[in-house]
Amino acid sequence: MSTSLAVVIVVLIAAFGLAYVINRLLALRAGLLKDTTPTAGSEPVDTSDLGLSHTGPTVVHFTAVWCGPCAGVRRVVDQVCAELPGVAHVEIDMDANPAAARRLSVLSLPTTFIFDAEGRQRYRASGVPTAADLRSALEPLLA
Repeated sequence: MSTSLAVVIVVLIAAFGLAYVINRLLALRAGLLKDTTPTAGSEPVDTSDLGLSHTGPTVVHFTAVWCGPCAGVRRVVDQVCAELPGVAHVEIDMDANPAAARRLSVLSLPTTFIFDAEGRQRYRASGVPTAADLRSALEPLLA
């Protein structure tokens, strides 16, 4: 085997290894709820057309017919909303309402938001959140 072929093989193995590590790190972040409590000076986003509840928190998730993981989000959100009756659930088809997706900077599907009763965005997740994470974010908003 020539040295140039050996170098190419080593470089390919290193590239695949690096790609695997990056993929695992991104997969670990997927679905994690990130706190998005508004900070001083941040501009509020118009959410008047989203159908948010004014009596309790609302889980809003963006979906599309062609999105496979979106069904997983729907199952998790339905389960949590059944356990926490004060929580509303709104599902928005990104293809039918691209303006709302643009306003909330939705760049990938599925994307899930939690809004409080005053309509302020409190949490955001890209990917499929776990039921436990969703529940732990929603329970303080119900108190």
